[in-house]
Amino acid sequence: MGAQVTRTDVWSELRVSSTPQLHLSISPNLTALAMIADALAGRRRGLPELWRRAIASRVGPLGHEAVRPLAAPGTSVAPDSLVPHAPVGADVSMQAQISALYDLPPEVLLKDLEQAFGPGTPPPHWRAAAERPARWLRGYAGALGDVWNTMEPLWKRARPLLDREVERVGVATVRGGPELLLGALGHRIAYGERGLLLPRQDPGTYELGDRKIVLVPMLAGKDALIVSLDHPEVVWIAYPVPGADSLWRKPVAPAVDELSALVGPVRADLLCVLDQPMTMSMLATGMQIAPSGLTYHCDRLRAGRLITRERRGREVWIARTHRAEELLELFRR
Repeated sequence: MGAQVTRTDVWSELRVSSTPQLHLSISPNLTALAMIADALAGRRRGLPELWRRAIASRVGPLGHEAVRPLAAPGTSVAPDSLVPHAPVGADVSMQAQISALYDLPPEVLLKDLEQAFGPGTPPPHWRAAAERPARWLRGYAGALGDVWNTMEPLWKRARPLLDREVERVGVATVRGGPELLLGALGHRIAYGERGLLLPRQDPGTYELGDRKIVLVPMLAGKDALIVSLDHPEVVWIAYPVPGADSLWRKPVAPAVDELSALVGPVRADLLCVLDQPMTMSMLATGMQIAPSGLTYHCDRLRAGRLITRERRGREVWIARTHRAEELLELFRR
């Protein structure tokens, strides 16, 4: 089954029985796919309107026609031909991916459609591609090239953000906190008691086993998410790189310290402030954070087993856990 670009409140569970192996792929391929889905196919994921219009204006009629299946309601499964080179191992350039699409035999696309949707006639929104696969491949490859021409300057400007993400993933791996990182990839991903929870159109339970997890940071809207859970050797998750929204309106932010890179600056400050238990109102006043924002960050820290919450009368008291103490000790110089 192909990759999925989803926006739903239905969850799939990726069960993790041991410390997961994390790998990182810095490649623009899935960023381009996310932008296509948002700007051309109408699956809005938070891409700024200015960028949405710029991308739409650069793509020709055949490209617009080719990406229409991505906007179909219901399932958002797409054939693997959309990402001919899986983000595993060496990063693949956009030029190589576009060339591969132009050179891809039409029968490979037909095989991918059958793998994604089963034998027989594909869903209505993919029938045009099945009937004229060579034409569809030309249209999609052209759209991908036009999108890359538009986003390439942005990708180059994002190098400091991507470097910071490499550092963040490296810190989590070396410091032994991959679960914390996985739970902080975005607001639509959560790390539960048994593993990772991901929104998908077709909910299910998957075992990570001894597969590795490849993380692919994207320059995309805050709601963008592309996942693949059923590859026999690897699970990959493409998510908005932290700070990507800064690229739309101001220069890339400078790098932050290791703890902030791992859990985020607000949550790092929260952990440091909690030298002794405090109430939610005390934290909100002292840190000048709105109650709703504070609740959100505390929920994330609690999901990572870094804080506890205890109601005493009308007040909710927050305290660091032993796990948080160990994490802070790792980052003390």
